[in-house]
Amino acid sequence: MAVEPNPTVVINKLRFTYPGIDGHPPPGSKPLIDDFSLSLNPGDRCLLVGSNGAGKTTILKILGGKHMVDPDMVRVLGRSAFHDTALTSSGDLCYLGGEWRREVAFAGFDVAIQMDISAEKMIFGVSGVDPERRAELIKVLDVDLSWRMHKCSDGQRRRVQICMGLLKPYKVLLLDEITVDLDVLARADLLRFLKMECQERGATIVYATHIFDGLEDWPSRIVYVAHGKLQLAKPMDEVKESSNMSLMRTVEKWLRKERDELRKRRKERKANGLPEFEKQVDGTRVTGDPARALNNGWAAGRLNSTVAGAENFVLSSNRVIRQ
Repeated sequence: MAVEPNPTVVINKLRFTYPGIDGHPPPGSKPLIDDFSLSLNPGDRCLLVGSNGAGKTTILKILGGKHMVDPDMVRVLGRSAFHDTALTSSGDLCYLGGEWRREVAFAGFDVAIQMDISAEKMIFGVSGVDPERRAELIKVLDVDLSWRMHKCSDGQRRRVQICMGLLKPYKVLLLDEITVDLDVLARADLLRFLKMECQERGATIVYATHIFDGLEDWPSRIVYVAHGKLQLAKPMDEVKESSNMSLMRTVEKWLRKERDELRKRRKERKANGLPEFEKQVDGTRVTGDPARALNNGWAAGRLNSTVAGAENFVLSSNRVIRQ
């Protein structure tokens, strides 16, 4: 009798709402993620799909321990993703998402980090790394160690980022649109490497993407999310048999159906004299005035208030100056 492996990722009735400035969900808000349950085993290659705003990134960040939830709602390797910091510090849990960006006061968000430093210094600066694994990743991602970070392209900078993130062997890897800047060859080589990691080491990978080229035979499971709720979680073989279409066409069919249903609901709400749809601000579905519910009227990096009619005050040298 075969022994079932212990799940590496267990999500149990996850419910999550982004908090307001007081640390509590804004009045009238609805959960962005609601009643979401999922279990993944060693070796699973899970493809996470859904429309923009469906909650994919939020789910990955919760799994990566970046948002606090009830410890029983999310367990990674049998431990709480948020409360057990040893998961990430040990490298067992790895999250790769977004680009190397920073926030600059009064300039805005997502300003690219540019340093006059070589790729070699960054990659070899990570301690406790197996030299053979490092050499293999440099080869897989075709990284030129002489690249200077302030001169290389977005795709080259992304290769260095991925290389550094994968240097230490992980047990659970979370990827959020990480291949968006890679060319076809680099992406294919990386996906082949990640597939081997699951097959040979039993790693578990959750990969959220909208780019399906070359993914037909990559995932072992597919998870479809809509409006923060799990719509489907099946082995990829079953999805192929039932749809008899390519992966991209299958996902396209799901998303078109979802969009048509949303448009129908908006039309019905409008006919009944209700707002066409609930507003969504900072990842939270809210009703009423979302600006007043979610912040104090100040947009980060700006001197202008985000709340109409609000006064603009700047604190300078321990005194308040009215603009």
